Amino acid sequence: MGSRKFDYPVRESCNNMATSNSDRSLTWYAAREPIVLGVLTLLAIAGFAGVSALSRLFHRQQQARATRWYNRGTVDLTAGSLRRAVADFRTAMLFSRDNYSYQLGLAEALAAQGSAGKQEAYVYLLDLWEREPENGTVNLTLARILAEKGDKDEALRYYHNAIYALWKDNPDAERRGARLELAEFLLHENAITQAQAELIALSGDLPDDPALHIRVGDLFMQTQDNVHALAEYRQGLRMDHQNSKAMAGIGKAAFELGNYSLSQRSLQEAVARGADSQSTQLLDTVNMVRRMDPFQRKIPASQRARIVVGAFGTAGRRLQDCGSRAKPQATGSPANNEQTLSAQWSVLKPKITGAGLRRDPDAVEAAMDLVFAIERDTSSECGAPTGADLALLLISQLHEGN
Repeated sequence: MGSRKFDYPVRESCNNMATSNSDRSLTWYAAREPIVLGVLTLLAIAGFAGVSALSRLFHRQQQARATRWYNRGTVDLTAGSLRRAVADFRTAMLFSRDNYSYQLGLAEALAAQGSAGKQEAYVYLLDLWEREPENGTVNLTLARILAEKGDKDEALRYYHNAIYALWKDNPDAERRGARLELAEFLLHENAITQAQAELIALSGDLPDDPALHIRVGDLFMQTQDNVHALAEYRQGLRMDHQNSKAMAGIGKAAFELGNYSLSQRSLQEAVARGADSQSTQLLDTVNMVRRMDPFQRKIPASQRARIVVGAFGTAGRRLQDCGSRAKPQATGSPANNEQTLSAQWSVLKPKITGAGLRRDPDAVEAAMDLVFAIERDTSSECGAPTGADLALLLISQLHEGN
């Protein structure tokens, strides 16, 4: 009983000590709470920065790998290693699937592989076109695929898009190239008038490149626009005075225009500089035309008579070889209209000699009228003439209506 009277004070003392310690802890924490929060905040920021840095490093590495594979694909595509290029671009897309350039590179490589890859390329290109309808490469590649499919209208649409599209590098050259390709496509489709229109538009914007002028001249020749062709060949020759292709082109265009004097000069220069065999053959024909024309100016009567006698003999042999009964030749006399060309030739033959033509100069025209009629008739009945017969047919066209 006596000890209990000290129990409460002891307990109270312990409680007071515990309270005092707790208060000191709270006081210590309260005093240092900003520091603790600051440290925790710094740790959180450091952690976030570390994660961000690691994430950026990862993305940079991914981008570097993608770029490396894309560059390899570009090199392989340029070199013509199409399978490797396709694999390179596909690998690049593993790291950046929605990258526009990577998809475009893959589409170009697939399209270049031939029919096997064109369908997949077409799908990629349509998606790319939806994203950037003004992209020149996309439009031109779509045009090529559709042209190969034979879809002329859609191909024309994308070719024209490519001509007026945005190009990253060398836009003028790219647009000229697209128009040139379009003209060739139209010629392949036998759309001559459309091709001619594209070439005329193209010819007004050509750089000082003789090879390009000659190429456009060749295309004009295919449209039978010999006037524009001649102009392009002359432009090419002005830029390169020794260009045998330009000389040969001038010779061919002048030949088609019936300007045999210009044709002869140009072809002679071209052949002297090693032009192709076609130019040599054409020069032979031009030389015969110039040599066998009895109506050329400033030739002696004796030479004219020899030319007429030779032409008359050539036409007779052509008529005999053809073996066809010629159509009636109108001469103004009903009796003569009933004669065949063969009969007319036989009747006129005794007069066509050097002496006969000297006695009767008017027989020159009668003989050549008959020669021209024979060459025209046999050309339609027995096929295209060659050699001297071709020369005589060309001479007849030269003097037609005179």
